[in-house]
Amino acid sequence: MLLALAEARAAFALDEVPVGAVVVLDGRLIASAHNRTRTECDPTAHAEVLALRAAAKVVGAQRLVGATVYTTVEPCFMCAGALSHARVARVVWAVRDPKFGGAVSLGSVLTDVRMNHRCTVAEGECADEVRELLRAFFEDKRRKARDTNRTE
Repeated sequence: MLLALAEARAAFALDEVPVGAVVVLDGRLIASAHNRTRTECDPTAHAEVLALRAAAKVVGAQRLVGATVYTTVEPCFMCAGALSHARVARVVWAVRDPKFGGAVSLGSVLTDVRMNHRCTVAEGECADEVRELLRAFFEDKRRKARDTNRTE
């Protein structure tokens, strides 16, 4: 999770929503990524999706059977769907996303018994650090918006 947190900090430095993800297979890191939706002008450039794409290239297959994905924030519905399609074994995140979370907050894409693949999930690792990073990012966004409104 510390590597995912480092990716989230890299996103923060690029003025991206600070989310990072890493893929571990057979005990070794095979891919890492951070959000790049703004940088790439791509609404699908979420950390989890980018990490899955990179990992699939390393493995040479679309399935990442046995992999664990560590992500700093609960996956959204899109990312949860991608994680399921990739057949990852386990997904671990630090904090829930009450507005977009598709794993537990608003849905259960990763564990729903109706799905043809289910993942093991866990949460809470490095939660305080991730929560603080997100708070700082969005507080800065709100401050900049207030400052802009004052100068107009």
